[in-house]
Amino acid sequence: MVVACGSERQVFSAYAHQLKLQFGAADGRPAPRVWCSWYSLYTAIEETLLQRIFDGLSDLPFDVLQVDDGWQVSIGDWRPNDKFPSGMEALASKIRASGRTPGLWLAPLVVVPSSALFRQHPDWLLQNEAGQPVSAGFNWGEPLYALDTTHPAVLDFLVSLMKQVRAWGFDYLKLDFLYAGALPGVRRQNVARETALRQGLKVMREAMGSDAYFLACGAPILPCLGLCDALRVGPDVAGEWENHRDAILLYNPTTPAAKNAIRTTLHRLWLSPVLATDPDVAYFRSVQNNLSPKQKQLLQNLALICNFKATSDLPQWLDESERQALRAFLEAQPSIEQTGRYTFQIGNRAVDFSPAISLPAPPHGLRALKSELTGWLANQGWVMNLFYRLGKRRLQKIVARL
Repeated sequence: MVVACGSERQVFSAYAHQLKLQFGAADGRPAPRVWCSWYSLYTAIEETLLQRIFDGLSDLPFDVLQVDDGWQVSIGDWRPNDKFPSGMEALASKIRASGRTPGLWLAPLVVVPSSALFRQHPDWLLQNEAGQPVSAGFNWGEPLYALDTTHPAVLDFLVSLMKQVRAWGFDYLKLDFLYAGALPGVRRQNVARETALRQGLKVMREAMGSDAYFLACGAPILPCLGLCDALRVGPDVAGEWENHRDAILLYNPTTPAAKNAIRTTLHRLWLSPVLATDPDVAYFRSVQNNLSPKQKQLLQNLALICNFKATSDLPQWLDESERQALRAFLEAQPSIEQTGRYTFQIGNRAVDFSPAISLPAPPHGLRALKSELTGWLANQGWVMNLFYRLGKRRLQKIVARL
């Protein structure tokens, strides 16, 4: 336990110092400037399209070109699918030849029923008291299940996977859905959930090597400290400020949205002495984007404060003014001063994040009834699967126009 007395900044500064002493801290490397495929293409990435995009980004000062979800055979089967016929080593070489660091997304602690890993190694899964696999959520049109990070064979698998990815040539690793390693369940070793996750993260960190840049996502904070270079400290952003269904009907302030990402990241800035805080991507494009200029500016300002700059904007979607704004953002190194709880001085600009802080009112009356119905539907696998398939069709239409 930690007991501290003082102002908010003093208390959280002292807490961060104690965490650093207890768990260690990142080595202080500056966070790279990242282009990520997710918030434009989502899972609709494929080899030739990415290569065209990389060519279109050649004059912009990115340090990392990161391939996100959509390259793998399945969640659990981390091999390139048919959309990447040349293989991942060739793709990494293409990125490195442009003078950038190759980056790759994986979710190594979750599996789906359609994967070969799920069928071949059911004993690797985290189980409940009845001997059934523990649910880790629902995504990709399927239920998710968690690996038991205290199982020796699982640890061997994770080590082998990290070494394979590094052998392909990827030096920036974004590991996602890491919460699965800390879910309640019956493990091979009877250890605390945080200990189980940290054990898995530790063997992956050692296997990828200290020279790799490790961004942890979807993870509890404490088990990651001292092991990763950066931590996503909020939910995903989105090209909308707030989703009516999620925020108003379901009263869920944790789902992907620009407002949710900003609010949560602001409340985790005190972690910066221990590791880099990743606020997620900033938007500059107008295409496929419903954010207002002021809302986009808040995301960009937060990235400057975190000194973690990333975007997913496609070069095909940027007009000349947006492209120049992105360049200026990547090159900017303004002075940063916090002047209030949610106010900052960024260079010669005063910035107020208060518009992102409020939460919606809890549903009541007729809206509460709609909330109950929406919540029930959201828990039906067939409904989630339908939304997943509709989303894939929409992506296919977007990609066809590129």
